[in-house]
Amino acid sequence: MSVLDKFSLAGRTALVTGGYRGLGLAFATGLAEAGADVVIGARDAAASKEAAARLAEATGRTVIGVGLDVNDRASGQAAVDAALEATGRLDILVNNAGTCVHRPSLDIPDEEWDEVFSTNVDGLWKLSQTTARHFTTVGGGTIVNIGSISAQIVNRPQWQPAYNASKAAVHQLTKSLAAEWAPLNIRVNAVAPGYVKTEMAPVDEPQFKARWIDDAPMQRYAVPDEIAPTVVFLASDASSFMTGSVVVIDGGYTLH
Repeated sequence: MSVLDKFSLAGRTALVTGGYRGLGLAFATGLAEAGADVVIGARDAAASKEAAARLAEATGRTVIGVGLDVNDRASGQAAVDAALEATGRLDILVNNAGTCVHRPSLDIPDEEWDEVFSTNVDGLWKLSQTTARHFTTVGGGTIVNIGSISAQIVNRPQWQPAYNASKAAVHQLTKSLAAEWAPLNIRVNAVAPGYVKTEMAPVDEPQFKARWIDDAPMQRYAVPDEIAPTVVFLASDASSFMTGSVVVIDGGYTLH
């Protein structure tokens, strides 16, 4: 097997949560371009199906979209079952679904805090557990969690304590599951992006430039296509001796 062959995902199936736009769509696209069949799952079933149809046409892979609420265990199991029905297998889970609230901590109501943790931590945990149970029946699998540099820093000028704490939990959960599931041949790694231009992140707005862009050694933001190759790497045999790792992709932002 050549070096490049180790990055191939041919014959495998990946489930990407929140995969119909932004980073999630870039991840789904990268996985499909590497040869994987893909299930895009999000609460917006119609948007997931539309994105899946476009991606299937562009790549020639089997790509389906499903409604998926990561906090609903039945919904998570249905997504796993949809992958098995459509492609006969499920090998990769990319936990991308997430939410963020910008608000000073003294003003955050309980429902906002709970919503962030519910999606970013509880949902990731529930779907990881559901998918790992499937992986134990087929000899293993790979999980890639989408963390954030917000697990390591306090972002400014906006305040987002719930998001920061939730992503720190994601990083630690990644390590905990990696240690426990290694004997089951289930690898669990995470990607920690810096500032990336998506619908959720107004990285190009002038009021954020001094803190978000100028403070980074590379002095620019990323686009989703720059993060996707690392997800493909972690999902593939190219990273076969990696588990419990958190790969930071931030233009050097966390160097200081």
